[in-house]
Amino acid sequence: MKPHEEWLYKAGNDLDSAKYLLSSPKPLFDIAIYHTQQCAEKSLKAFLAYNAREIDKIHNLKMLAENCMAIDETFNDLIDDCIYLNPYATLYRYPDGDSMPSKATVIEAISVSEKIYNFTRGKINVNS
Repeated sequence: MKPHEEWLYKAGNDLDSAKYLLSSPKPLFDIAIYHTQQCAEKSLKAFLAYNAREIDKIHNLKMLAENCMAIDETFNDLIDDCIYLNPYATLYRYPDGDSMPSKATVIEAISVSEKIYNFTRGKINVNS
């Protein structure tokens, strides 16, 4: 697998994990929402890898989208979505913050991360 394919594979697994954890017999909303941020992060990194850019070890989705915008300005369309998902990297992972997102919040986060995933896949497929 090429590096961008590996990033997309992992992003897809994060998206699938979020959906599974949402609908499992014992829904794990706090873990599911974390995977939505991870899906978006890995999707953006896949686009950067596809374009032979260095992949910084950052988790800030807005910054990653801005790095993608340097290659393709249409990534500007994802900035608000990236800002929305950004807090989910840590917000519910530790006991010092909110303890649990609502089901509706997780559903929305899955939808947003899937949008970023599909947008990025489309950009890679268009450029191939």
